[in-house]
Amino acid sequence: MKAILFLICASSFAFADLPDYYFPDDFVFGTATASYQVEGGWNEDGKGESIWDVGTHEHADWVADNSNGDVACDSYHKYKEDVQLLKALGVNFYRFSISWPRILPDGKIDNVNQAGIDYYNNLINELLANGIEPYATMYHWDLPQPLQDEGGWPNRVLADYFVDYARVLFDNFGDRVKHWMTFNEIMSICELGYGQGSFAPYVNGPGVEDYQCTHTILLAHGRTYRLYDENYRSQQNGLVGIAIDTSWNEPNNPDSADDQQASEQAMQMNYGWFVNPVFNGNYPDIMIQRIHDISLQQGYSESRLPEFTADEQQMLKGTVDFLGLNHYTSYMVYLSDGGVGQPDHYADVGVVSYQDPSWPSSASSWLKEVPWGINRNLVWIKNHYGNPPVLITENGWSDTGELEDNGRVDYYRNYLYEILKAIHEDGCNVIGYTAWSLMDNFEWMSGYTQRFGLHYVDFNDPERPRTRKLSSYVFSNIVTTKHIDWDYKPDWPPTEN
Repeated sequence: MKAILFLICASSFAFADLPDYYFPDDFVFGTATASYQVEGGWNEDGKGESIWDVGTHEHADWVADNSNGDVACDSYHKYKEDVQLLKALGVNFYRFSISWPRILPDGKIDNVNQAGIDYYNNLINELLANGIEPYATMYHWDLPQPLQDEGGWPNRVLADYFVDYARVLFDNFGDRVKHWMTFNEIMSICELGYGQGSFAPYVNGPGVEDYQCTHTILLAHGRTYRLYDENYRSQQNGLVGIAIDTSWNEPNNPDSADDQQASEQAMQMNYGWFVNPVFNGNYPDIMIQRIHDISLQQGYSESRLPEFTADEQQMLKGTVDFLGLNHYTSYMVYLSDGGVGQPDHYADVGVVSYQDPSWPSSASSWLKEVPWGINRNLVWIKNHYGNPPVLITENGWSDTGELEDNGRVDYYRNYLYEILKAIHEDGCNVIGYTAWSLMDNFEWMSGYTQRFGLHYVDFNDPERPRTRKLSSYVFSNIVTTKHIDWDYKPDWPPTEN
């Protein structure tokens, strides 16, 4: 107890002289999860197999602890308990994802699973009954396996299937869901799933299939947005966005023109790759030119980066009502002097990135605490895309499961303060913040070895009990006051635990 109070007091002392900003009155707070990571019920009530079901079952040894999401947090059965966790936090919304194979077991609309429809209706209704808005993500990586058998996202027919799926969601849930995100983290879907092959479906097609995958997904997103515009918006009055992830890329030497170029190149080719098309209709110019030139040097007759037609560019342009930003960490970058090798996205980008070893480290090798990075990220978005409404759709910190999670407390406070600065000092149009995650869950290839939750989940107990962590009280205080109280000291341990 004394150690906790000392750390909180030390943090308070360090920030005592900072401007005392408040979040705007209409600023919203929430937490997030994803279907495969929390639901369980992997083969219950008519649900079909996803690429993660198949991948973790066939290649258990590829996951850090040989685990899977068969049960996970068992939210398929415990959703009412989850809603009570949200209510206790005082959040405005819950960002969850809908499992495509739970709705359409084969991925196609000729087989709609009513039990899946019922589950999400029950979750949505429970949220609304408790004063919490449902923010739904249509796709958070759990592709129906039958569609992967047709080639997965590099096959453009999947855009047709996705639009059909989206129509089912709008028809069944759009009367109550007013915030939609079509996709979560295209980079993870395509670069990790079809480029490096480190995520399901484990396809190794660097510099080719990752670009084809992205192209299909962007077309699917744009067409879904237009579908909502033309057939649903006037009756349902909702908003459609997309959640794109990026780290901030800081010039290794801020006074070096080459390092400044490296920063811009990395931002354009790792983030603008996905964001530029939904605002401006096409990939960034630097990306188009670099991949074209490198492809020809590699002996290709044309660029490995697919092209949008003029009609597709017009269709894509302006297809976000808000931009979802998933941001966790930052990197230092400088230009690479490597030559032309084999096709590879990161070789196309042409920068070297690293993290300062002095930055605070989490349980994830890639995640270090760099609060100023989110501020610079938000300013970059403002300057490049006309200051659109930005919803922070993921931000969080991993550890190994401590209830007294001071590292997460510091992370949330420090990142949220940089968001406040972006709003008040830089004029960034940030409309809300989503903490990742509501509770510990299946963290993909890390299994259950890394925990991001505001609530601890005991995965050794069949009942999957949830327990509040220290961070949940601090976050709840920020949510309810719309203010960071550096002096706030929750009673610990709380009596309800």
